[in-house]
Amino acid sequence: MSMPRSSHAAQWRPMTRPKTLTEKPMARTAASRPADAALAAPTPLLGGLSPEAFMRRHWQKKPLLIRQAVPGVRPPLGRAELFSLAGRDDVESRLIVHEPGRTAGKKAASAPTSGWRLEHGPLARRALPPLTQPAWTLLVQGLDLHVPAAHDLLTRFRFVPEARLDDLMISYATDGGGVGPHYDSYDVFLLQVHGKRRWRIGRLKDDNLLPDVPLKILSQFEAEQEWVLEPGDMLYLPPRWAHDGIAEGECMTCSIGFRAPDANGLAAELLVRLAENLDDARRQLYRDPAQPATTEPGRMPSDLQAFAADAVMRALRDPLQLQAALGEILTEPKPKVWFELGDPLPEGAGVVLDARTRMMYDDKHLFANGDSWRAAGADARLLRRLADARRLDARAVAGASPEARELLDQWAEDGWLHPEIPDSTDQH
Repeated sequence: MSMPRSSHAAQWRPMTRPKTLTEKPMARTAASRPADAALAAPTPLLGGLSPEAFMRRHWQKKPLLIRQAVPGVRPPLGRAELFSLAGRDDVESRLIVHEPGRTAGKKAASAPTSGWRLEHGPLARRALPPLTQPAWTLLVQGLDLHVPAAHDLLTRFRFVPEARLDDLMISYATDGGGVGPHYDSYDVFLLQVHGKRRWRIGRLKDDNLLPDVPLKILSQFEAEQEWVLEPGDMLYLPPRWAHDGIAEGECMTCSIGFRAPDANGLAAELLVRLAENLDDARRQLYRDPAQPATTEPGRMPSDLQAFAADAVMRALRDPLQLQAALGEILTEPKPKVWFELGDPLPEGAGVVLDARTRMMYDDKHLFANGDSWRAAGADARLLRRLADARRLDARAVAGASPEARELLDQWAEDGWLHPEIPDSTDQH
């Protein structure tokens, strides 16, 4: 269910930083990257539209109901495994219970807060209501980081840039369960994987919320369309479309959510990163040898204001530094993400990125898990392939330069990627 996702601040990673890639720049080829035919091919995932057509007609524009987007879909994990995950410290989970006949605290039964309860994880099994109790929902965030089947499902949506892809959240609900009518600030695909859920959607005409409720529930919701989704069915919603999903019997819904960076927050993070990356040897201290004596000591010196403005502009002046800072921010792991340390790659192995690794690139940089490297030439092309496909075969790894191989070994030791040993039957 598309319960609004929690915001995540940047967090350090408990591991050594990988070594810098030091390959000398090589000339780039003039040939453009060949168009991917898959982007133009119709797919059941998008209701017979191609990814290109979907992005052109629906992305950020209008909803799309897709019957049997994933035929034969099964939940990425069982109920018992889901409940177990909700009890872990490294997994973000929430419990939402709706009991309309009950009051919240000492408030009157007629108060708007009546009946809604929200608890944050970790949630032990005994903290969850009995399965026979209706109208409760368990939300588990970032399922793709812990369950391979969920990660595989999320990769189906990589026709959208990695910088916009967030995570896969799963909603388990008993009969009547839901989170109330609400809207999201990001795009979302709602895939039914077990049971049935009734969805009502409508344009957001009034974004006022119910007061004194632990959830962001719209005070006014007018449904324009309504459907019951069964396993395999999927609903796409652009940002700020009001929607309300109610379970009809026990059900599970996977929510594929996307990131929409906030301009103010992004600017603040960029300035912090840029300031951290400034060259200490070139730091300037404010000087005012011409400052006269004053009878207005409370007045801010205009020269100091100009110095502050110049300091900000100086930090923004280098476009490469700005690009590097943005890539580091967008690949920063979320809180509660930890990597298990590994060993250098064995000879003859391919590599596959860990599900928790975020990797991106631009024309000048490579980014992974909050770090950046300048790279060009063959190594840059190799590592861009890794970012796009999230794996490299043994032949590609064997062809890496010593510098690129050293980087891959370091990432393997840090747990950012893992060896993939080719099957002997695939050897020629």
